[in-house]
Amino acid sequence: MEIRNNLSAAGLVPSINAMFMLASDKTLRLSHCWEALMGAPVVTVDGRYTGRNWTQWTQGFAYGNAILCYDVTGHADLLKAGRSHTHAHMAEHLTHTGVHDHGFNNLSTYGQLRRLILEGRLESNDSELRSYELALKVSGAVQAARWTSLADGRGYIYSFNGIHSLFIDTIRTLRICGVAHKLGHALLGEQDRRINLLGRLLTHARTSAEFNIYYGEGRDSYDIAEARGRTVHEAIFNPASGTFRCPSSQQGYSPFTTWTRGLAWAMLGFAEELEFVSSLPESDFASDGVMTKAEAIFFMEKAARATCDFYLRQASALDGICYWDTGAPDLNRLGDWRSSRADPFNQYEPVDSSAAAIAAQGLIRLGHAMGEAGTTYLDAGLTIAEVLLKEPYLSSDPQHQGILLHSIYHRPNGWDHVQKGAKIPFGESSMWGDYHMLELGLLILRLAENKYYTFF
Repeated sequence: MEIRNNLSAAGLVPSINAMFMLASDKTLRLSHCWEALMGAPVVTVDGRYTGRNWTQWTQGFAYGNAILCYDVTGHADLLKAGRSHTHAHMAEHLTHTGVHDHGFNNLSTYGQLRRLILEGRLESNDSELRSYELALKVSGAVQAARWTSLADGRGYIYSFNGIHSLFIDTIRTLRICGVAHKLGHALLGEQDRRINLLGRLLTHARTSAEFNIYYGEGRDSYDIAEARGRTVHEAIFNPASGTFRCPSSQQGYSPFTTWTRGLAWAMLGFAEELEFVSSLPESDFASDGVMTKAEAIFFMEKAARATCDFYLRQASALDGICYWDTGAPDLNRLGDWRSSRADPFNQYEPVDSSAAAIAAQGLIRLGHAMGEAGTTYLDAGLTIAEVLLKEPYLSSDPQHQGILLHSIYHRPNGWDHVQKGAKIPFGESSMWGDYHMLELGLLILRLAENKYYTFF
């Protein structure tokens, strides 16, 4: 990737404000025409949002988009839409025992509304704040209850595939356990056993760092130094014995290549958890008994740096945008694709702009956490944002319901719309891509104001 060092957060403000104005109109119009009985909007087909669910994991993003747009524009209709839909439709997600997506759905809604109250951006009474905090406590505990224990004190929040399955995606939803912990909550198990939510967060993160991320340390034949930071979508375990069996992938090309949205989840998730654990007092770690604060910071920074380095050196094209998988079978037809700008209109393999937007936020957060030593990461994140904030990635057509174009959902399952006459999907949006593009914009706006935005 060619990283620009002449960009600044302040310099991107006009483009970000323009994006939010465009996004606000699209978000309101979608809110007015979408009925909850239709499920959750997931991806666009010919520019119109459709449902394509195996779980309703994008519903919180749809409502969260309205809340983020209100945060930037101050338009009351956006707040009304985000808040009313959250109150009416999100409660079932708080007690959803079948998914690992609690941080996606509930921090994007209840968490964002709570943040606005705490920042004085939203007029509220004390009972409304307490209701949001109760929601976040419940959600964090329910997610932490989806637990598979392993040998040597390890374990993980298992995916909807079953108790054998550790998804890298969960590293970004894991923050719901952090918020619930900060609110003083715990999970109660059999015989009222008190389960520390920070302990669950740290244990899951460490297990993910060890089994979903490769560091060029010879763990298997493909764990080579040149591929440090390679990320696998899914790690498979034998729950009966607690032993690791193999890497796997549901949405990537193979277990030995890197699905770039999974890589992006790791980049952002570890960077955010690094910010979170760094903010906690030492006493929190003494009480959970899993590891020291220094140990937590060490492995999280190692994982964040490895995955961010891999993105910059191996996974992205020259302009910082990535294709959907680093080993996609027809990438070779694009020649030296890392040395040229990504081409979303090529005939062989699709780019995934949603992965790029998530990755950009991860790079900025890691750069911020590292201070002066993280300048390259911060510059890289701004470089990617600058590309995504204009065509062909920003959806300027008011009739297209998406905000960020060229997003990919599930290439192996063929869930992405291929336009008539085309060979690969392009030109469509996803609800998580739109949300993370807006969240990236909010983060940069805060940086331009010498402020900072975190989930906690």
